[in-house]
Amino acid sequence: MKKEWVLVCVALAAVPEARAQSFIVPPELWDRPRSALAIMEPIAIRQAVNTWLLRPGARIVVHHGANPESLVQAEEVRAWLISLAIEAGHVTLRNDLTPADPLQIEVTREP
Repeated sequence: MKKEWVLVCVALAAVPEARAQSFIVPPELWDRPRSALAIMEPIAIRQAVNTWLLRPGARIVVHHGANPESLVQAEEVRAWLISLAIEAGHVTLRNDLTPADPLQIEVTREP
């Protein structure tokens, strides 16, 4: 597991800072109980967190659909990200997906 983190960090260090990156949260995440380990297990979430850590001043936007279930999932992802030491002011929610779309985490420089 530690080796994977190092490889992800090295790969992300080569990514230009100015470009926003999006990561899709797998729908399977909601099929089981969640813990910090379960939240960090999907590669997309780990990549989003690592990207944020490598970009001082970056922001995280959790994109979700208009249905209540999608909003609850987005709020849960936001809460988990904050519990994993991402500053609350750097994580926002945006209702701009269709109800059928999976959540997306975007790391961007935009406010």
